[in-house]
Amino acid sequence: MSNLAQEKKYKKIITALSIIIPLAVAALFGVNLRELGFDVKPLTFLPPIYATTNGLTAILLIAAVIAIKKGNRKLHEQLNTTAIVFSLAFLLMYIAYHMTSDSTKFGGEGVIKYVYYFILISHIVLSVIVIPFVLLTYMKAKLTDFEGHKKIAKKTFPIWLYVAVTGVVVYIMIAPYYT
Repeated sequence: MSNLAQEKKYKKIITALSIIIPLAVAALFGVNLRELGFDVKPLTFLPPIYATTNGLTAILLIAAVIAIKKGNRKLHEQLNTTAIVFSLAFLLMYIAYHMTSDSTKFGGEGVIKYVYYFILISHIVLSVIVIPFVLLTYMKAKLTDFEGHKKIAKKTFPIWLYVAVTGVVVYIMIAPYYT
């Protein structure tokens, strides 16, 4: 199969995942297993863990850029693959937490409340937008279209880094209000 045919096939999968993932997260976010009568313990230990995975993702992304600038393509690929795995782990823990625990409301007041919601909303919106960017960037590298990879990575990197860093910031800001 030619690279063009493979890319066309992968783009269909990427499009489907870019739609399915946010819809699934939104649907599952509204499901609380305890409210549905399931005997599950709230997974209240997860927020600091998934915030840490966001922080590690940010570190991995920065390390991946440093690796490629030094010409270490193999390390660059390994770091980015690990960042994808960490992002997926974050997503699964985030869903598990919200399916077993009551949502925590931000308790700050005044200007800090607006700062928090700006960061939270931009984090959520960009976390949806970054999905196809990450997948397309990864696909381009896997298909050895390094020029295409580099071009889209220049857009993907800052968005993904912002999402990873603001995930940590959101956690730090809301952590005092967890029960």
